[in-house]
Parts: sequence; C-alpha cells; structure tokens
Amino acid sequence: MLYERAASLPIVSPHGHCDPTGLADNDAFSDPAAELVTRDHYLLRLLYSQGVPLEALGARPTHGASVPVDGREVWRELARHYHLFRGTPSKLWLDHTLAEVLHIAVPLRAETADEVYDEMSARLAQEEFRPRALYERFNIEFLATTDGALDLLEQHTRIGRSGWNGRVVPTFRPDDVIDPDRAGFRSHVTQLGELTGADTSTWLGYLDALRARRACFVAAGATASDHGHPSPATADLSLREAEQLFARILAGEAEPGDSECFRAQMLVEMAAMSMDDGLVLQLHTGAWRDHNPTVAARFGPDMGADMPRAVDYVSALKPLLDRFGNEAGLTVVVYTLDETTYSRELAPLAGHYPALRLGPPWWFYDSPEGMRRFYSLVTETAGFANTVGFNDDARSLLTIPARHDVARRVNAGYLAALVAEHRLEEEEAVEIAESLAYHLARQAFEVSP
Repeated sequence: MLYERAASLPIVSPHGHCDPTGLADNDAFSDPAAELVTRDHYLLRLLYSQGVPLEALGARPTHGASVPVDGREVWRELARHYHLFRGTPSKLWLDHTLAEVLHIAVPLRAETADEVYDEMSARLAQEEFRPRALYERFNIEFLATTDGALDLLEQHTRIGRSGWNGRVVPTFRPDDVIDPDRAGFRSHVTQLGELTGADTSTWLGYLDALRARRACFVAAGATASDHGHPSPATADLSLREAEQLFARILAGEAEPGDSECFRAQMLVEMAAMSMDDGLVLQLHTGAWRDHNPTVAARFGPDMGADMPRAVDYVSALKPLLDRFGNEAGLTVVVYTLDETTYSRELAPLAGHYPALRLGPPWWFYDSPEGMRRFYSLVTETAGFANTVGFNDDARSLLTIPARHDVARRVNAGYLAALVAEHRLEEEEAVEIAESLAYHLARQAFEVSP
C-alpha cells in the first residue's frame, strides 16, 4: 500500500542535468546509445574499470579530429558486458527504462543487442516518444536543469514561448565564475562583465554581475542555485579582506590557500544573495572530482572518475551558519559523498539550524542500500522533515521515471519496516511515503502549484 500511494504521484525533479534543448526543439532522440550509454557516467565508470575503452562507449577525446560514433556498436559493447551491472542501481534503472518506458520485453544480452537496439530506435522515432510527450506521460510536474552562469538560457526562453505547459526551469550553477581553480576562470569573469555590463575587475562590480545573472535565472523560473565545490568550506571576510583576495586572484598572484578561501567566501555571498532573491542554495561536496587525470586530460570532466572524500561539515559550515543559519527564509541543501558524516555531523546540524536541509543520497549512494543507510543514520536525529525528498540527478529524460520508481520502492520498504517495529503508525507511514516522493521536494524548492 505504501508504494502504491507514492507511485502515482507526480514527479518533481528539482536537480538534474537533462539538456533543455530536447524539450525546446521536441525533436526525436537522435540515438538511443548516446542517450542511455554515453551520457551515463555510472555506466562509463564500471565498464572502464573492466577494461572497456571509453571510445567504445561513444566518448570522444576533447582534442583531435572528430570521429563519428556508431550507436549500434556502442550498444553492442554495453550488451556484451551487461552482466557486470548485476546488483547495481544502474541495472535497475536501465531495465526499468527498457521495459516500462520503451516497452521492450526482450532481456538485454550480447545475442539480443541488435534486436533491442532496433526496437529502441523504432520506438524513439514515434511521435509519442518525443521529449514533450514523454514529459507528460511520466507525469513530471517540475523539471530543473543545471546551467552555467554565462548561459544565455535561450533554450528555456524557447520553451517558455512555445505555449507548451511543461514546467522546465534553469538552475544557477556558477562554478566557472566563482572557482579560481576552474580552467579559464579569469576569462570567464571578464565574460561575466561583458554580459552584464558590470565592472568585474572590482570586487563589488563582480558581485553586482552575479546578482544580475541570478536575476535572469529567476526571471526564467529558477528556484535554486547549485555549487559543486571540492569542500564545504565557508568564510565571512571583511570587505577589505575580500577585495584584496579577489584582486590577487584576478591578477594571477594567488597565494597558497587563496582559491579555497575564495570559494568559501563565495558560498556566504551566494547565501546573502539568496536572502534577497529567494533561490535555494544547493551544495554538492565531499567529492574529489575527476580523480583520474589521464581520463580528464583526454576526455574532459564528468567521465565517471569522481570519488568520495572525507569532509568536516561542522567546522566548514560554521561561518555561513553563524551568519545565516537561523534564517527561516533561507534554505541551504547539503549533499555529500562522505556518508560517514550523516549521523555524526549533517543530521545534528540539520536537526538544529532552520536554514539547513539534507539533500538525498547522491552519486554512489543513489542506490537501494545507500538510501536505507541514509534514512537509518539521519532520521532519528533530523527527522524526515529536514530532508528534501528525492532528486534524480538524471542526465537523460528517459531515465527519470526509473530513478524515482526505485526511490519510491525503497522508501516504502523502509517505512514498512518501521511500521512492523511499531515505530510508526500505518497512516503516518503513508504520509511520509507521499512526502518523500513529492511534498518535501515541492516545499524545499518552493515549487508553486
């Protein structure tokens, strides 16, 4: 009963990485292998660990001549190695997508690769499998994409002007212009100034430019910002200290520790701006991104080499919480890849500070066992109400229902166990199942009806 009550609820997807171009153009998906394999860093990382070249999965080096990708060959490569995913959430998601979304009954194996590929291609060529039709069939109520601070949001503008009723909004992801360690940081700051008309050679002008870009995102429907920092460090410098730090970094004269201090200051500045414009501040941390320098140099970022790392949230977040932690009008959602902090740090913090909420299990822990550990470790201290429900973090529209379905099933099982142990009444478990699937995300990300 718990699963059935949650399963039919609309999907709220407040954090993900789907390309808005598909929903703006509403063209048929070009190739199922590109959509379901090459975009999926969960698949890439495990196949790479077993010696499968990333080129065989559709990845192409960032430098050199472009070589066409044969989607059928990519799909065959996946099928030959599909047994590697037994017991993983990747197999749950892909099996669900093939069976429930694409209506393919044939199990995926090496000998069925071509048959499955042909069926997928035929389905995706049909009008009812175009992006907007799928959005509606999936019962998606709200979908947020992730967009850089310099993005002109043209695709979102086209969606808004199209007359279509789907709600697709951007999310402000300013890493390229607030992280000095990002390639091209100083040129990006110059572009930020050119785009906004602000003088980004000065600290106050730089902040004005960021406010202007945030205002453009808010006008396009954004409800959140998102920050993928190496650590959750925050700082609250004086105006003079911040000006001096910014000047050193912009001049290329940064001292050891300056980049981390700047990122830390910028999280507090982003929180201050959120107090003005209402954007929820999301912090994704506890990750050593692109840990494999060989892969990063050849293929660029986000190729499946992110690794969990230890993080100290109690100390790192204190400057931000000292200034804004008691503000009920601010929402800071923290995600982590360091799950050892769940019960020791994050649950106690979220269980006290009105501004803080716990993001769902992310990346490696977006899995049945990861979700169960999360609830077991945090809810006794923070309660369910200080979490934000489920975020799918999907890179393909096709996989969104699968990921929500897995989460709703896991939630139902976890809550049923609490009922069996007389730790919850049945009607309470029903309310929580519905909240985890739908209501908490709408409330945390201020998704209006």
